[in-house]
Amino acid sequence: MPGSRNDSLKDPKLYEELRDQGNSKEKAARISNAVAARGSSAVGRKGGSAEDYEDRTVPELRSRAKELGLHGYSGKTKSQLIDLLRHH
Repeated sequence: MPGSRNDSLKDPKLYEELRDQGNSKEKAARISNAVAARGSSAVGRKGGSAEDYEDRTVPELRSRAKELGLHGYSGKTKSQLIDLLRHH
């Protein structure tokens, strides 16, 4: 049955664990596939040094939401924007 199984997932078990933790489908797929390809320690080391969302201004958060192609962010408060960005 089409759509019932995602063959592009390299580690479906990790994907489901990440989804259960509240990660978005996109983020869970990205992490699980990266871990399957390079190993968890390599993926963990790769993290960048981005500024915390709490330290950003509302215009900066709106700009990030726009970069990600999100919608409905213009009327949101700072805390709502942070939640939207973390859980898209």
